Amino acid sequence: MSLQPSSGAKIPPLTVRVARASNPRGTTAMWIRDRLDGLWSDEDFAAWYPRDGRPGLSPAQLATVCVLQYAMNLSDRQAAEAVRCRIDFKYALGLELEDPGFHHSVLSDFRDRLAEGDRADRLLGLALTRIRRAGLLKGRVTQRTDSTHVLSAARELTRLELVTEAVRAALEEVARQAPELLDDLVTAEWATRYGRPVRLCSQPSHPVARLEQAGNDARELLHHLDTHFPGGTVLPQAKVLRAILVQHFLVDAKGRFRPRTKRDGQPPSRVRITSPYETEARCTMRGDTRWNGYLVHVTETCDDKHVNLITDVATVVSSADSQALPGIHARLRRLRLLPGKHLVDGGYTSVAGMDSAARLHRVDLIGPLAPNTSPQHRARDGFGRDNFIIDFDRREVTCPNGQVSGNWQDLPVAAPTKVTVRFDARQCGRCPEQAKCTPGPFRSLYFPARHLHELQAKNRADQQDTDWRRLYARRSGAEGTIEEFADGHHGRRCRYRGRAKTHVQHILTALAINVERLSLQEPANSPYRPRPPTAFQQYLDARDLPRPLWWRQGK
Repeated sequence: MSLQPSSGAKIPPLTVRVARASNPRGTTAMWIRDRLDGLWSDEDFAAWYPRDGRPGLSPAQLATVCVLQYAMNLSDRQAAEAVRCRIDFKYALGLELEDPGFHHSVLSDFRDRLAEGDRADRLLGLALTRIRRAGLLKGRVTQRTDSTHVLSAARELTRLELVTEAVRAALEEVARQAPELLDDLVTAEWATRYGRPVRLCSQPSHPVARLEQAGNDARELLHHLDTHFPGGTVLPQAKVLRAILVQHFLVDAKGRFRPRTKRDGQPPSRVRITSPYETEARCTMRGDTRWNGYLVHVTETCDDKHVNLITDVATVVSSADSQALPGIHARLRRLRLLPGKHLVDGGYTSVAGMDSAARLHRVDLIGPLAPNTSPQHRARDGFGRDNFIIDFDRREVTCPNGQVSGNWQDLPVAAPTKVTVRFDARQCGRCPEQAKCTPGPFRSLYFPARHLHELQAKNRADQQDTDWRRLYARRSGAEGTIEEFADGHHGRRCRYRGRAKTHVQHILTALAINVERLSLQEPANSPYRPRPPTAFQQYLDARDLPRPLWWRQGK
């Protein structure tokens, strides 16, 4: 399918007249066309399509429909129906009133094309560039980032259900590709066990025996496929079945093939497959929250003079929040939208991360560093690292009792980021305060290199400053954006399977939120005027007494 010049560059006069008559104040769809002249043009998608082939639909129009679909929480069928029936959709797309639109399956095909590579991020970048050219977004403003969990589209399975469903999925794939291979394998018992999707009650009968039976069937199926496909199994579901079999079964010292137990060791959650149909989702637990799916990081501006807009979305397999920051800054740098100050919570902060953000991107990462976790600090008794005097010039450390150690070692040696200093047993063994300092015969002290140590001390001192706390208080607004993202636009659960398609969902949701926020702002010539204060409110103002303000009046 090739990209050909499409209609929509100019709105038909009849469409304009009817849309203005029926919606004199405009809608979100009409605002996109009026203020931004559309979020994209077909030329922006030229690299996505081959030069030859049947002419396809306008990708700029399809992308706009996808954004409006997520703004209004529509299904594919409802979005296609809106293109056929809604006048403001025809206005935004530049279509004639009698245009029949397209089949709803076109939207699914477009999202598949959008999920390839980094196209989803580029789609967000193109829209932000258009918004920036319109004067609605600026770089080097304060931004904030927060994360939330996203539930997988696949059903959560027990271990018995997982293995049984993995065998059934592999059988379904073989039946589609080469059904004759199953003639010598499938019996009436196999048909009973795998003839339909697995649905087990909370307490199934004979779970251990059924798990061993499913494992033996999986092993037999893989052996059968290996004989017909020498050199390795080429079917994707068979590869998934093999990985699940390795994760949940083993051959013990007696040569028995049996399920793994806790004593045998379980694979870590970061590599454990939880569904044969959703192999990228992982089971994660943070605090009291346990979920099976992904983690999404949302970054938005928080400038008082402009509307807050989402500038970056990262969909990752659950990991430490701090690991997402380098990618966020790299993408914002390509768009020339790096923040001057970046507000994050304690999960994103580290001394090395703050130093890297300042050196590479000139970004001031603002957030609380992790507190001292030494046993002495937790017990609030004894001597911790803060009680030692560190002399970086002499490469010496003086303990609270006056003992000096020069046993200084940089780790790593080439580019030191960490220092270890050790007091020997002769110094610590005769110390009268040894019980308050270390339980062993000597004390080892670990601390970051000089520039990181100074940065850490500055951050902990800044946290006591009133201005720092007032600035950091703006980070709490990210919670509202997360709520809008997850619940307001149904982003808590994935619509699709796979991280790439899930990321497309998150990008389109972010664009929908941006468009909604921009379209709801009051224009410069708006007739809206704040309601004048009542008599009692005037009484409170005259006596300098506090009174709550309506949100549109500001603070």
